[in-house]
Order: sequence, then structure tokens, then C-alpha cells
Amino acid sequence: MITPPTTRSDGTVVSFRQASKSYGTGPGAVHALDNIDVDIRQGEFTAIMGPSGSGKSTFMNVAAGLDDVSSGGVFVDGQPLHTMDDTARTLLRRRRIGFIFQSFNLVPTLTVTENITLPFRLAGQQITQDEQHWIDHLVRVLGLTERTGHKPAELSGGQQQRVAIARALAARPAIIFADEPTGNLDTRSSGEVLRLMRSAATEYGQTIAMVSHDPIAASYADRVLVLADGRIVADHGRLDAQQISGLLLTAEGVVA
Repeated sequence: MITPPTTRSDGTVVSFRQASKSYGTGPGAVHALDNIDVDIRQGEFTAIMGPSGSGKSTFMNVAAGLDDVSSGGVFVDGQPLHTMDDTARTLLRRRRIGFIFQSFNLVPTLTVTENITLPFRLAGQQITQDEQHWIDHLVRVLGLTERTGHKPAELSGGQQQRVAIARALAARPAIIFADEPTGNLDTRSSGEVLRLMRSAATEYGQTIAMVSHDPIAASYADRVLVLADGRIVADHGRLDAQQISGLLLTAEGVVA
């Protein structure tokens, strides 16, 4: 039996317990996650890294309830994803999980304001006065006040990603998953977006898990998890880009 973690009271937001994920059976089976045990804590900005095929994308998909584990358990905000059906997982994602994607994933026909408030509309929720104050604050802090009536095509890449960050933060989710969030941005915009994510964790206590291959991006995180062959091979506090590059080279050696 999988024992749930002591969530929330000890600051744990996501927990993997002997979690494994395999594709296929027999000798040709691919073990994308191999008996993972790890916790992600409240207000922590975690970078998830590893060589191609290491399992980092599967890690994120399983943690976000987009995929099932083959064995073991995954808990988000105290809820056991591994025992939920698709409908329950969808509701949990809408209410407690935010996403930031490399490709921004904004709706092109909607304005900035409409994109930011889209999670509320999808969940069929009326925005409360308190929530509206929070959204207005995000718009100001992210420098979008003069852009609220614009559509994505009228914004730069950096501005589009700021809208995506505002959308992810708007519903105050338990955790935000960021999938290569700076992959389509220039150096200046990348730094701006990473600093905003860093501030979200530091100033607002937002929990963020970011999948990235970029040591510079990962250097903004509080914690660096490195996967290789579906296993966690390194788990460190904040590191600089050079140190992270060294970890990745070691992980490449594990895979080889």
C-alpha cells in the first residue's frame, strides 16, 4: 500500500512514492521512471534536468496528472493522482495546477485579459473581488497594464510569456509546471522571464517545477534535480550554471 505523505502541514506539494513508468513490455520495455522517491516543497523553485531520454518530461507529465504511473504513487496537494480517474485529474489540474509552456499556448483570438482569466472560465468559476485584485496586481507587476486589450499577435515573445505567467499565477495554484519556458525567447527576454519566476517563488511562495536543458535557466532555481535513465542521480540546492553543466556531464556518463 502507498502511504500518502504528510502534505501541506510539512510544506510538501508534490510527492513521488516508489513511482515507476514503463512503456511496452518484455525486453523492449522503456523504463521512463524507475522507482522515484522525491518531494517538492511549498515555495520552492525546482529545475528538473537530464539528458535526452532521461525521463524529465515523463516526470512532469506524471506529476501534472497528464500521464499515469505504472506502479507506485504520486500525490499533488495531498491528492493521490494514481487512484484518480481522468475526470478527477482534469478537475485537479484546473483548480490546483498551472502551466507555462515553451510555445506560450495563448489563445490567438483572445485579448491579454481574456487569456489571463481563461482558467476561471474553463472551470466555470466566477472571479471573486479578491481574485480580481490579485489579477490586477499581476498585470501591474508584469508590466502588462497597457497591453490588456491586445491579442497575442500584437505582443513580443517576452510579453506573450509574461501573459502566460500571469495566467498560470492567476488562480493561485498549488504548483506551476514550466516546460522549457524560455526555449523560444532571446537572451534578454529569457532573463526577464526567469527573474519573474524567481520572484513568484520568493515573494509569493509559489511552487514551480521547471523542465529545462539550459544550465543558465536552472541557475535561477532553488533546487536542481537531475535525472538519468529514469532515476534521480543528483539533487542539489541552488547552483551556478557552471556547476549545473558539470552535473549534466556526469549524468550523460551515467546514460552512456
